[in-house]
Amino acid sequence: MRFLVAGALLLVIVGLLGGTKFAQISMLMRFGEAAQAMGPPPEAVGTAVVKSGTWEAVIDAVGNVAAARGVTISNEVPGVVRAIRFESGARVRAGQPLVELDASVERAQLASLQARLELAETNATRTRRLTETGTYTKSQLDADEAQLKTVSADVRALQAQIERKTVRAPFAGRLGIRSVNLGQYVTPGTPLTVLESLDAVYVDVTVPQQLLGRIPVGTAARIALPGTQPPETLDGKIAAVDPTVDPSTRALKLRASVDDKQSRLRAGMFVTVSIVLPERSTVVYVPATAIVRAPYGDSVYVVEDRKDQAGKPVMGLDGKPGKMARQQFVRLGTPRGDFIAIDEGLTAGQEVVTQGAFKLRNGAPIMVNNDVKIQPSLSPRPENR
Repeated sequence: MRFLVAGALLLVIVGLLGGTKFAQISMLMRFGEAAQAMGPPPEAVGTAVVKSGTWEAVIDAVGNVAAARGVTISNEVPGVVRAIRFESGARVRAGQPLVELDASVERAQLASLQARLELAETNATRTRRLTETGTYTKSQLDADEAQLKTVSADVRALQAQIERKTVRAPFAGRLGIRSVNLGQYVTPGTPLTVLESLDAVYVDVTVPQQLLGRIPVGTAARIALPGTQPPETLDGKIAAVDPTVDPSTRALKLRASVDDKQSRLRAGMFVTVSIVLPERSTVVYVPATAIVRAPYGDSVYVVEDRKDQAGKPVMGLDGKPGKMARQQFVRLGTPRGDFIAIDEGLTAGQEVVTQGAFKLRNGAPIMVNNDVKIQPSLSPRPENR
């Protein structure tokens, strides 16, 4: 009898355990079916609205700054440096003396010639009076006049030679670093310093030959000042177009004039030049981070309401209509700053994924979170670190 009671209790216990396990398994299966019906958990993404606007046609190029007038100052004649009349980096006026070479020998010769010139002038004056009275002949007057002209020419020649011993600034501007010292003997053509004008500068740029007909003389240009925070630009315009094309690069050289009154550009600097073409066009554009590039084509993910097979909205965990990402192939246009134009595939007002697009697939559920958002710009100027 005891064995029957023990067996019955064992069967009851086994039944209870089996029923409990069956209930647990059934609940897990229901959860699995519900999760399968809901699909994978949504991915957190950042979004932006597709915009439409008028873009000016701009050609960006790297330019080289050149002074409107620049020259290496050097001496014409040999000599020993007797005086230096300038400091490195100083501003000078046109004709200002810069370097004087020793001219003591020439000045002594000039003093002798000036004494001879005074004597020749005295003799010529006396001969003129005596010739008028008939005391001297005409031939004697001609000889004295010729002597006066000869000595006068010798004096002017020596004065010009002495003047060449003084090196002067050919035009107003800013000097470079001095490369000569007192007492130094310099041969003809020795570089003394450099001189750059301050009135204006030029920026030389090269563009592909296909753009020749689109950039006439007078086209506006913007020159970005390097190292400025916030970014600053100077206005200029295309002043000249090279008549020939480089046969090795098939590039065309342009020269833009810039009114740099504050002398912020220096000759030899590299700058970014934006040539503003007269053309304007209306484009649809999105942040460049929205583009998903692949060998089979470029695409974006468009944000849409999530619906079931019956076409009814699928509610999310927050009780609001869920969102999904639909992959849309697009044809890209011209980039501009942090944006890129879309020639085909999108319309203004649509919402696209700009952050986290790399982890999505077509039809994937998403959760939009724009609390932390990148601010793209049409003319970004990142800080140079």
